[in-house]
Amino acid sequence: QLEESGGGLVQPGGSLRVSCSVSGFIVNYDIIGWFRQAPGKEREGVACIRNHDGSTYYADSLQGRFTISRDNAKNMVYLKMDNLKPEDTAIYYCAADLGGPGILFTIGTLTGIYDQWGQGTQVTVSS
Repeated sequence: QLEESGGGLVQPGGSLRVSCSVSGFIVNYDIIGWFRQAPGKEREGVACIRNHDGSTYYADSLQGRFTISRDNAKNMVYLKMDNLKPEDTAIYYCAADLGGPGILFTIGTLTGIYDQWGQGTQVTVSS
């Protein structure tokens, strides 16, 4: 199971950290990714982290504002978002690549097939 938390309302220029709790068989993931979907737009990959070596990958459009990290002891994956902009407003999802059939996304230079998805958490950037 994947469960996101930590979304909310933040002012432009502010920061927010969203969390993804990983449980059950999903703890054996290959890749965990963060995605977002704004109203009327397609879902896009934001950042991802590879399990075996912790390497991280980001969408070029983020310009270094977001940071993905993990705490293996707690089975948590985080997305820290800095200098938030109104265009960052979206539902943020975490998803796992477990090697099964799913949706293919390339984030940075890492391609994954994401077959387990959380329900999402709303992030709204507004003054």
